[in-house]
Amino acid sequence: MIGFGENGDTEEPRPIVDPRRRRRVVAKAVGRVQGVSYRAFCVYEAQRLQVDGYARNLPDGRSVEVQAEADEPTLRSFIARLREGPPLAMVHNLEYRWEEPTGEFAGFEAVI
Repeated sequence: MIGFGENGDTEEPRPIVDPRRRRRVVAKAVGRVQGVSYRAFCVYEAQRLQVDGYARNLPDGRSVEVQAEADEPTLRSFIARLREGPPLAMVHNLEYRWEEPTGEFAGFEAVI
């Protein structure tokens, strides 16, 4: 779709983003996921897939919370990668739930 500027000139085509298509997933990876670069892995995969959100260690010492927003097919790919984790990780379980997106994230970060 080509839009028109204020003076009637055409603007470069922009992708039409339907915010209703974005989803939010809240996940918890359990296992050997702390101290094995799991959060850095999450950042790398999120940037590769263009997912917004964060990953943070939970105080139990054996789990990581991930909150992420993108379109559903991208989030499903991201979830699959979270189940695998980096080479030194052992993800025993990955629980997740779908929520409505809030749009609060810009990029993806590992929270300390």
